[in-house]
Amino acid sequence: MNVVVCLKQVPAKIKIEIDPKTGALASGGVDRAINPPDLYALEEGVRIKEKTKGKLTVLSVGPAKADESLKEAIGYGADEGILLCDPAFEGSDTWATAHILGKALGKIGEFLLVICGKQSIDGETGQVAAQLAEALGAPFVPLVNQIEELGETSIRVRRMSDEGHQVIEMMLPGVITVVKEINTPRIPSLRGLMAAKKAVIPVWNAQALGVDPAAVGSAGSPSRVARVFFPQRPGKSEMLQGDPEGQVGQLVDRLRQARAI
Repeated sequence: MNVVVCLKQVPAKIKIEIDPKTGALASGGVDRAINPPDLYALEEGVRIKEKTKGKLTVLSVGPAKADESLKEAIGYGADEGILLCDPAFEGSDTWATAHILGKALGKIGEFLLVICGKQSIDGETGQVAAQLAEALGAPFVPLVNQIEELGETSIRVRRMSDEGHQVIEMMLPGVITVVKEINTPRIPSLRGLMAAKKAVIPVWNAQALGVDPAAVGSAGSPSRVARVFFPQRPGKSEMLQGDPEGQVGQLVDRLRQARAI
């Protein structure tokens, strides 16, 4: 069984800096790592590979340095990583990114299941997997927390919902996103680390994928990020004087005044 995991390389530190002049994320010199939610997708892909004796391929759209995360994925147990990289891809929104991934899956050919993390910690849109399924014309189930049964033509999964969970059977090939409750990512083995060190990551550009540059990048993106900023929350504090009973009375007066405004 051939399984594909899509992962993204994101800033490794929690606090993201913003360029005050451009309003864009300041990515220069920032350490990067595999998007944490994608580690659960990767672990699930490795488990399926081990159970079915199939093949696990990992895809990533990103800059040249993203090959580091693909090598890391091989350390976890993936068979191969493929980097989708081209200057034409820069500025792609989620729709254009899904288009690129769809073209790569078309080039790969045979696969039964695509697994993605719930969302990336930088953009947090959670849109790419659904848009990828649309691009492939494939069924899609999000927020999977358990794969109950996996066959050659269908998969039965349990997914989270507001009311609890749902059990869904989906025909294959298809796309799912997984949540952290599905597994516990492993620590790479020494053999895996050695394989990662020796791995050569192929790079597929727009020409190799047959991607029209007008359909990706800023030109092919129907959405735009005009500005990224941290919201300002101005506020002031006031120390209430007196005994506790008097302070309570003052606080009630302040709340009444605020409600009147």
